[in-house]
Amino acid sequence: MSAAGTPVAEGDGPVGGPLQPSGLLDVLGVASVVLDARGHVVLWSPQAEELFGYTAQEALGQYAARLMVHEQHVDLVVKLFADVMDTGRSWAGGFPVRRKDGTTRLVEFRNMRLLDDQGDVYALGLAADQSTVHRLERDVALSVGMVSQSPIGLAVLDSDLRYVSVNPALERINGIPAAEHIGRTIREALPFLDVDAIESAARQVLDTGLPLVDQPTVGRTPADPDEDHAWSISFYRLEDALGAVLGVAASVVDVTERYRSTIEAEAARRRLSVIADASSRIGTTLELDRTARELADVAVPELADIAAVDLLEAVVEGRRSDLGPTEPTLIRTLAVQADHAATDALHGAEPPGRVTRYDSDRLVTRCIRTGRPVMVPQVKDGDLLRIAHDPPAAVLLARAGVHSYLTVPLIARGEVLGALELKRTRNPLSFSNDDLLLARELAARAAVQIDNARWYQNARNTAITLQRSLLPSYPHVATGLEVASRYQPAGAAGEVGGDWFDVVPLDGDKTALVVGDVMGSGINAAATMGRLRTATSTLASLDLDPARLLAHLDKTAGGLDQSIATCVYAVYDPHQGQCRIANAGHLPPARIRAGHPPELLDLPTGVPLGVGGVAFSTTTVDLAPGDQLVFYTDGLVETRQHDLDERLNTFLSLLHDPTRPLEDVCDLLLSTLHHPDNHDDVALLIARAQPPA
Repeated sequence: MSAAGTPVAEGDGPVGGPLQPSGLLDVLGVASVVLDARGHVVLWSPQAEELFGYTAQEALGQYAARLMVHEQHVDLVVKLFADVMDTGRSWAGGFPVRRKDGTTRLVEFRNMRLLDDQGDVYALGLAADQSTVHRLERDVALSVGMVSQSPIGLAVLDSDLRYVSVNPALERINGIPAAEHIGRTIREALPFLDVDAIESAARQVLDTGLPLVDQPTVGRTPADPDEDHAWSISFYRLEDALGAVLGVAASVVDVTERYRSTIEAEAARRRLSVIADASSRIGTTLELDRTARELADVAVPELADIAAVDLLEAVVEGRRSDLGPTEPTLIRTLAVQADHAATDALHGAEPPGRVTRYDSDRLVTRCIRTGRPVMVPQVKDGDLLRIAHDPPAAVLLARAGVHSYLTVPLIARGEVLGALELKRTRNPLSFSNDDLLLARELAARAAVQIDNARWYQNARNTAITLQRSLLPSYPHVATGLEVASRYQPAGAAGEVGGDWFDVVPLDGDKTALVVGDVMGSGINAAATMGRLRTATSTLASLDLDPARLLAHLDKTAGGLDQSIATCVYAVYDPHQGQCRIANAGHLPPARIRAGHPPELLDLPTGVPLGVGGVAFSTTTVDLAPGDQLVFYTDGLVETRQHDLDERLNTFLSLLHDPTRPLEDVCDLLLSTLHHPDNHDDVALLIARAQPPA
């Protein structure tokens, strides 16, 4: 065999120079001795000199039995020698040999008869130290046993990375018989694997001699062509005793279970991370639309390339979502989110705010009516017709590459509120059971927040409706006054409050102007506001002095479950060009006059209504034609982040133009000073004195 394992015919010369020794005979130190028919030494190799201790000059021509054998063994040796010479049968076995130094060494012999071209007979003896032979036999037996019985796949590849041998374990791992490996490269035998990386690693070991241990690879083999497996591959360079490179040895360990455990652990870690993120991001406010958007934002791109949050129209309207068997499924899409690489799919999705009637064959309808998830790992054309809201949308979804679909119900307190719809376009993986678990967990957490927002919004809408019903839809026409007003509920994070304003016509062309603020929020504050407003209107009709009216109103507030309120009450007389004002713990109104900077009126502050025991006082201020009074509640100027004096200065700076239309002034003040997330509502009333008729 050549170095590459190719047979060499007898008589053929070495290719490209002399063949390199394998080193195995050198390890054994095989000695060669040739005896003639009389038993005399005629040939003596250098290895024989080393093994027996005699030089060639000392051994040649000597009778071998007397030279190398103890006296007690001479007869046996002579008999064995004669048997080999007479019969031609070879003899092999261990025998004690006497060395030149007098010591005895056990030597493993193989003796055979030789015949030259003259017909003369000789005896050839091949000998090696028996301990060396036995050690090599043990090593070979151990290697063969380990290779054949090892559960680890083992292979030897030559310097061209062609299989030389494989063990049974590797046959099972690859699903290919050993005979079909031999002579083939890795690429030819296992084209399903990442061959480039594997061969690159093997060649690196061939070139450097440094082993590569535990190199991971994932793929499929004929042993299990339908499932991915993971292996750990190690490479070691093989050299002979003289250091010549023979090839590489490869060990292959199937680590699929460990690989899958790692994948599962990573998936579990990712789920926990997404859930933790969802806990902090979903439900930051009690606004229904915003909560839905937060859910969609968390789902993309962790779970899907496009996500939609659909609620039953009854839920959005603040009612329970009980659906009768024949009742149509009306769904309002509150939020849609898409990954930046999957925006094409938005064209086939319902836009936020649209109400759609879904037929019973739609998958989202089945999800909502049964309260169970619906998953389509591989979406077909027929599936798109049941996913989209209409056939044109199905065409758009197909064009966007939707290949996997999942929808899970939004259930809170046993009530199905809607569904979270998830689609994949760019992500090549189909939805799995792990994705289903994560989607259900997100939906469960978000549904509670959506339900809270639904009922809060319902209660808030009720309170706002009550509040607005108790306020004048538009101020009464007042003699000698131009009037504008606004009421602004608190932002998304707050509730409706007890702020109010009123304009009450009085006898003698006079007009009462009122702005008040009941402490607290919600329906109770709105109801208290309504009672105080009614009492104020009733008392105003008596044409009382402002201080006396506040005193009566203070007693009324004291009987309303310890309610506390602030109030400014003013009576304008166009014939006198004066305004009499009393204050009950409220912020002072601003006066705007041509040729003068806007100012806050210097009024005695007084105490809030409901405190009792403190007298109120009336202050008279001039109000010429063109002058304005601006009444407001604290929600316009007070914030948690700014000093009140700073905010009041900003408020006055916005009133520098006395000619600006009053409606524009109202809009300017609210847009500049009242932040959408303010926790307090605002009542605003502006009156401008008109020239006499």
